[in-house]
Amino acid sequence: MLKLFKNFTKKDIFLIIICISLIALQVHLDLKIPDYMSEITRLVQTDGTKVMDVLIEGLNMLYCAFGSLISAIIVGYLASLISATFSKNIRKKIFEKIQGFSMEEIKLFSTSSLITRTTNDITNIQMFISMGLQMMIKAPITAVWAVMKILNKSWQWSAVTAAAVLILILMVVFLMITVLPKFKIVQKLIDNINNLTRENLTGIRVIRAFNGEEYQEKKFESGNLKLTNTQLFNQRTMSIMSPIMYLVMNTLTLAIYFIGASLINNAILSLKITLFSDMVVFTSYAMQVIMSFLMLAMIFIMYPRAAVSAGRINEVLKTESKIKDGKGVKTTNEKGVVEFKNVSFKYPDSDEYILKNISFKASAGQTIAFIGSTGSGKSTLINLIPRFYDATEGEILIDNVNVKDYTLEQLHNKLGYVPQKAVMFNGSVNYNVSYGKNENKVTDKEIKEAIKVAQGTSFVEKMTNKYESIISQGGTNISGGQKQRLAIARAICRKPEIYIFDDSFSALDYKTDYLLRKELKKYTKDSTILIVAQRIGTIMNADKIVVLDEGNCVGIGTHKELLKNCAVYKEIAYSQLSEKELENE
Repeated sequence: MLKLFKNFTKKDIFLIIICISLIALQVHLDLKIPDYMSEITRLVQTDGTKVMDVLIEGLNMLYCAFGSLISAIIVGYLASLISATFSKNIRKKIFEKIQGFSMEEIKLFSTSSLITRTTNDITNIQMFISMGLQMMIKAPITAVWAVMKILNKSWQWSAVTAAAVLILILMVVFLMITVLPKFKIVQKLIDNINNLTRENLTGIRVIRAFNGEEYQEKKFESGNLKLTNTQLFNQRTMSIMSPIMYLVMNTLTLAIYFIGASLINNAILSLKITLFSDMVVFTSYAMQVIMSFLMLAMIFIMYPRAAVSAGRINEVLKTESKIKDGKGVKTTNEKGVVEFKNVSFKYPDSDEYILKNISFKASAGQTIAFIGSTGSGKSTLINLIPRFYDATEGEILIDNVNVKDYTLEQLHNKLGYVPQKAVMFNGSVNYNVSYGKNENKVTDKEIKEAIKVAQGTSFVEKMTNKYESIISQGGTNISGGQKQRLAIARAICRKPEIYIFDDSFSALDYKTDYLLRKELKKYTKDSTILIVAQRIGTIMNADKIVVLDEGNCVGIGTHKELLKNCAVYKEIAYSQLSEKELENE
């Protein structure tokens, strides 16, 4: 928790100091009220007292109460401001940190957990700061100040007050030991609920198509029941605090009056009024002490959850991405050259290599295709180029420079990447196609041209607002083929040195696929194109085809060369096209 509070700014610290000063003033005014009560008690029982004297003391009590109220309002406002600002800054830091994570870190935490940490966990911290800043500062100041005022009144009264305080401390310690481990479980169960909900919403079509609603409901019910039972245990355990608090408070009041009655009864006549006055004041101060512990108890109710949330947030903030920025490269003599030198790769949590000793070179203007059976490592191979992962062994060079030497921004500016699953953002067609930081400012003409090359003009022009038509998040209001074409247009719009198409033509019909590749070849004649594909028809005209089988490169060459000397490629080709079709090609 303390590590997280290092993120307070100088302005926050200044406002906290103001809050502490105002809380000290508030406590001072609150503790002055019993003194005026004592004086009124003495005046009422003193002969010759004027009504005005009593009214003056009463007005002083009102002034103190009003001053305390104003201080409390200002402190409440400042505490809300500090907590909201702190949450905003932490949320920003977490978001920026996650943006820098490689795929390894994303998988380590899971998407649903990162969402919970960015929302629910930060809200817990915000609530703790907002309430804690007022109560956690006020409670000890009030307790210490009140105890100092009652120390010399009576050792009997002080003893019963100390006993009450000890009971409360023991109760709080017991609750902390019992409940804190459960709060850690609660946050993990919230992650699980988030994950189940996300899974259900993402796969709603499949769930309905396979009549899986009942199964999903049972799965959710199981996770929901675990969360509910854990929460109920926490709430029931914490609910013990309130009745014990009030029991101790009322018992203490009775004990003070009982002891006071005995002391007054045994005192001489001249001391009876003083003892009665002291008893009234002591009762008020003792209640202030108990109320201080009541406030601390409320903080302890919130603290376990906030502490767990703070730990989870710190876990994200202190995690360093395995993919580090390079020193940067000023200029390169070549453009669009991609070379793999004896590259091998295995996932961080795996013992088996996905890719083994891959070597090839692609020059500017060339089209290099990758083909192989499912799980042969095609997508993994090209994902090493933008450094979603780093190669375990060997080197990947772009323009004769190791990709690790580039800054990530430099590297990504050289690439136009189209993933297997086309990603659409909530916004217009223009926004989606021109998305991201680009060294060149994109004009409407260039956007339209990119969409035209990607064979998307026909369906975009039919939309209500054409290029300003809104695409929903994930592209749920357009088809899979339309999403792929817009994703391809986005890559074209960047005008990169190197295009990476990760099975990006799979949702297109053969005619559209053919026309798109034909236009793309004209438009990108000076760029390098790397294509992962399952269709022979998509890649047979490539300058070079790399055939993968179980992570090994089993053939490199043109379509005709591989048909002659690569058994794996020949098997794939004949499974898709007839011998006559292949000969014609």
